[in-house]
Amino acid sequence: MVASVTTPFSVLIRDASRQQHTEAEGSAFMGALLDGRLGVEAYTRYTEQLWFVYRALESGAEELADDPVAGPFLRPELFRTAALERDLTHLHGGREDWRGARAPLPATAAYAERITRLVREWPGGYVAHHYTRYLGDLSGGQIIRGKAEKTWGFARKGDGVRFYVFEEIGNPAAFKREYRALLDAVPADDLEKQRIAEECRRAFALNTAVFRELGEEFPLSA
Repeated sequence: MVASVTTPFSVLIRDASRQQHTEAEGSAFMGALLDGRLGVEAYTRYTEQLWFVYRALESGAEELADDPVAGPFLRPELFRTAALERDLTHLHGGREDWRGARAPLPATAAYAERITRLVREWPGGYVAHHYTRYLGDLSGGQIIRGKAEKTWGFARKGDGVRFYVFEEIGNPAAFKREYRALLDAVPADDLEKQRIAEECRRAFALNTAVFRELGEEFPLSA
């Protein structure tokens, strides 16, 4: 994709990944989950995959805190690992031993490994995954929360859906505007921005691969 040098980076990265974003959102597994055709077991398994991914994203935060490209994006109010762990304890009937009971799907392992590699090798690529996940959580993720509350009877913004509740972000719309301003201010040349946009496409493709394997595990999504 070739963009004008005057195109804001937040627009470039959004437009560059539009097709992959649509493919991820339109996955058979997610469609079946949101339609109520799958049970809470499928939702639990999906939440487990998120835990593996967010551990990779957030375990690298301290290492990147002083990086001029990735550092400004590492906002504690975004961190999701603790909320995921609380949700998963609830989803596993209050048991604390769930961490060692399940392994990531192969696609999830590849996704987490990619993020971990980028922490060490390419902070700009890490930003692509950060953007893909957290802005998605603040936007489309809220649809998943609402559906989960209605379908499986979770308390509104309570255990089971706390991953989607950003208690420290009072105004999500304003926060997303600030986040896009950070993207526009990324200290990178046009070539590097194109590389980051390409990594964003890869992030959505990795998400889609996870959905595909979840669909194979829960074939009612077909």
